[in-house]
Amino acid sequence: MGIEKDIQQQHFQSESQKAIVNLVYTYHWITEKIKTMLSQDGITMQQFNILRILRGSDPQPLSTLTIRERMLDKMSDTSRIVDRLVLKGWVIKRTCASDKRLVDVSITKDGKRILEKIDKRIDDMNAVVSSLSQQDLKRLNELLDQMRS
Repeated sequence: MGIEKDIQQQHFQSESQKAIVNLVYTYHWITEKIKTMLSQDGITMQQFNILRILRGSDPQPLSTLTIRERMLDKMSDTSRIVDRLVLKGWVIKRTCASDKRLVDVSITKDGKRILEKIDKRIDDMNAVVSSLSQQDLKRLNELLDQMRS
């Protein structure tokens, strides 16, 4: 299936316009698949992203500002999402010892457990790229990196 069939548009102004439309369409397609997989555990993509970031820094806590800088979705309301994660028991917040204006956030054991549960279903997430070979995936990553450089 090509983008022309998926969105029922036969003509594009240029290959660059087609590529951009294709990227945006594919982003939304992948996002929906991942949202469906994460919803099985009652977690949003933004919550998953924050937990993933915190697990990567563990045992070092991170400020909400640092978390926001590392997030894939820079438009997210990091403080609100962190508060929801606190309510779920997946993170804890503490006032930063060195700067009382900042809040340090750390992942809890329950937060790590939910990520481990998701990790066990990683094949579900990898299924969105299963039609590509390892060489194709490497080239795709190179092209995406090159496009952003």
